[in-house]
Amino acid sequence: MAVREHPVLLFDGVCHLCHSTVHFILRNDQNGVFQFAPLQSDVARQLLSDAGYHLPLPDGVILIDQGTIYLESDASLRVLYLLGGWWKLPALLRFVPRFIRQAVYRLIARNRYAWFGKYDACPMPQPGWKSRFLDQNNS
Repeated sequence: MAVREHPVLLFDGVCHLCHSTVHFILRNDQNGVFQFAPLQSDVARQLLSDAGYHLPLPDGVILIDQGTIYLESDASLRVLYLLGGWWKLPALLRFVPRFIRQAVYRLIARNRYAWFGKYDACPMPQPGWKSRFLDQNNS
């Protein structure tokens, strides 16, 4: 597998919470480090296959960074750490026992559509962010 230069966040393309998370990252990613693709896209399926991931997709987000796949709360905390600056502080939650973090994450993920809503289709990114979405520019 070729290691990508930038971390790639795979997210549920129809989930309001996931889109809010992606927008948060885009606003706070001062160095333009992250790239994105909806989990439902061909790009996401190819990236996961290339990385050797063949399990059912988890609810929520997947981060591929330097050839490593991060799932669920591990992915979220790795994103905060990579954002740097003050965002490294909440990333310290990685020291909370994993079974607790995963239980909270999975509770939110299971209920995300009911609590936050769902799009009928994956919305298009804002023009200034379009190049950061792999499924939009065929990267």
